[in-house]
This record gives sequence, C-alpha cells and structure tokens, in this order.
Amino acid sequence: MPVLPGAEPYRHEGGEVGVLLCHGFTGSPQSLRPWAEHLAERGLTVSLPLLPGHGTRWEDMQVTGWQDWYAEVDRELRGLLERCARVFVFGLSMGGTLALRLAARHGDAVSGIVLVNPANKLHGLSPYALPVARHLVRTTKGIASDIAKPGSVEIGYDRVPLHAAHSMRAFFRIVDAELPQVTQPLLLLHSPRDHVVPPADSARVLSRVSSTDVTEILLEQSYHVATLDHDADRIFEESHAFIGRLAPSVGKEGTATGG
Repeated sequence: MPVLPGAEPYRHEGGEVGVLLCHGFTGSPQSLRPWAEHLAERGLTVSLPLLPGHGTRWEDMQVTGWQDWYAEVDRELRGLLERCARVFVFGLSMGGTLALRLAARHGDAVSGIVLVNPANKLHGLSPYALPVARHLVRTTKGIASDIAKPGSVEIGYDRVPLHAAHSMRAFFRIVDAELPQVTQPLLLLHSPRDHVVPPADSARVLSRVSSTDVTEILLEQSYHVATLDHDADRIFEESHAFIGRLAPSVGKEGTATGG
C-alpha cells in the first residue's frame, strides 16, 4: 500500500550528534515532522522512521505487533550510532515507550531521552477484554488528532486494530518492568489535558526510571499530540537546549561541529 501523503519517513544527514524520533500508535512521522525539521535546521543528524503497519491503512497494522515496531526503531538507532558520536532518542506517546526501551537496552550508547506524553499502560476496562474481543471485533474508534490548536490535524488511522492494541498492551507491561534500567538524562514533557494518555503515565515513568538528571515540563496549552499543538515550539526549543547541555559539540546557535 502507498504511504499516505505527509506520512513518509524523514531523514537528514547533519553533524556528529544524532536524534532518533519515534512516533506513536496508529500515527505517523507527520506528527513529529516539524520537530525533526527544527533539529535538522540546527545541524543535527535526524532519523524519523515510519513504524511498520502505520501510515497506510489500518488493515496493514492489524498484522503487526510491538516486536515489528521496536525492531524498526532499534535498527534506526544502530544506524545512527555508526554515524554519530552522540545519539539521543525522542518519542511521542507509544513512541516514548519505544524510546524508553531503547534506553534500557542500549545503556550508555543513548546519551539522553526526551519524552512527550509517554504511554505506560492501557486504561479503563477495555484492555481486560482485549484477549477475547480482538477475535470478535476487528477495530474500535481511533485516537488520532487529540489537539487543542484549531486547524492542526494529525495524520493517523480513524480506527484502532484490536490485534495491534493487544500487542501494545503486552509491550507496555514489558517496558514498565524495564524502566529501572533507564539511567540516561531525561526530559519529560506532558499535557495535563491529554484525552489519550493520562498524566498518571508520566508520573509512573518518572517514579520508576533510575535517571538522576530528570526535568519535567507541563504543556498547559496542549492536548495529546503536543508536537502539533500550541506548545510545539517550546518542545522543540527545550529539547534542543537539552541536547546542547549534554553534547558540547552542539554550539549555542545549534550548529553541530566536529571536535
């Protein structure tokens, strides 16, 4: 299936500091494209892959699972590590969960992580019905475009494939158990008014990671897809400053240089 217009992966070859950006469940690179371009314009090497089963039609996602999504970002990270001296991992929603697992498993190879409204579990009663329901019903209502800013739209599926949701639930459990292995500097930005992932998920992540360099920022003006919302510029600027603090080769103007 052809990729939806705007949902294509994005890559930019820049300096010796690299950033991997991970999009969310049923979403696409479009939700993080402005963020990726902001970093690329400042001289960073950027990779924003399209997760398997995403960015085309929900039927394609029905036959994928967390192992496929994680394998994609793991491959992209390994590629960045071959080309860059320092690599950071950023993620939105389930992309934040993917980022946390990369940090837990790759250790010091990951220099720092930035999470926006990271997901930690499926909430409500419906998750408990998933093991059976997914064999009876193929999809449920979509979760895309939870955005406060008028006119801003996320390219994502209008249906959630239940087989994929069941796999994501299992993935959340795995990563929750691995959170104590996360030791990297962490910047976590989350929206108090998020209609997809509650603030409790961010609180859970912060309570379980072993990172000592931790910054938490509230995105008061945004909903779930904050990277396309009123607080987008703040996310971009705070994350770039985070990299600049940890990777001295990124100058004050943001240009990645050798040395």
